[in-house]
Amino acid sequence: RSVSRGLGDVYKRQVKNYEKMSEKAAALLFAQITLKPDAVLGLATGSTPVGTYRKLTELYRAGRLDCSHITTVNLDEYLGLSAGHPQSYRSFMRKNLFDGIGLSADRTFFPEIPESLSDCRKNTSTSIVGIRNETIQDVETALAEACRRYDKLLRSLGGTDLQLLGIGRNGHIGFNEPGDTFIRNTHTVMLAENTRQANARFFSSIDDVPTRACTMGIGGIFSAKKILLLANGAQKAQALQAAFCGPVTPQVPASILQLHPDVTVIADEAAGQLLADGLSARRKPTFAVP
Repeated sequence: RSVSRGLGDVYKRQVKNYEKMSEKAAALLFAQITLKPDAVLGLATGSTPVGTYRKLTELYRAGRLDCSHITTVNLDEYLGLSAGHPQSYRSFMRKNLFDGIGLSADRTFFPEIPESLSDCRKNTSTSIVGIRNETIQDVETALAEACRRYDKLLRSLGGTDLQLLGIGRNGHIGFNEPGDTFIRNTHTVMLAENTRQANARFFSSIDDVPTRACTMGIGGIFSAKKILLLANGAQKAQALQAAFCGPVTPQVPASILQLHPDVTVIADEAAGQLLADGLSARRKPTFAVP
């Protein structure tokens, strides 16, 4: 159903389970590509969209989906992993979607981390491991320039037609972590410890999880004409409730989506258990006072 918020609409679709969530999300992406074959899609990683990507691959293999003209931009990429590392988000997308739908690499975009920095791991504000000749200042300058280039790319594409999002247990979207302000532009970020712990299941140990990432900022996400947010599992229930039933605050980055004009949330029963009543009760966004 649609719940008017004055500044935007949030459409919530609650489904029974992860499989149904994936089917609904794939259907919306399929419709977007069918209506606009050269659509620009913003894509997410993590376990939440894997089922959606699998459904799209099945549609492609059945001859019902042509993705040859779409362009994709991903939300983020780890710092500290080479493009070919099995846990890099480039590798994730190739494995879970791009190879399965025949999408050429020149139509897929990620924050471009300079190759000389691909093994950079920043563990503290003053220590960078893996850099030979560059100084810390040179590294940060190169990373800042990479972020600016990604924002320039997003502007050149006119934003995305549809942005797919997940939500972190702490309310993050992309790798926009809780903080004191919403950051508009693409930027590097120190990953919150609970984010690293949540992602540790993809690595041999928590020690192998990068501590930094490059992420599309809130402005890039908001450039989307439509936003589709997926959530499954009881561990996401409180984050969803805080994002859409609480005040707009950078302490819950996803809460900014209350201000976007076109947001669809698809949640399974476990993730959406705290959301329905709160959405019914709230009509206009409120803002946390710093």
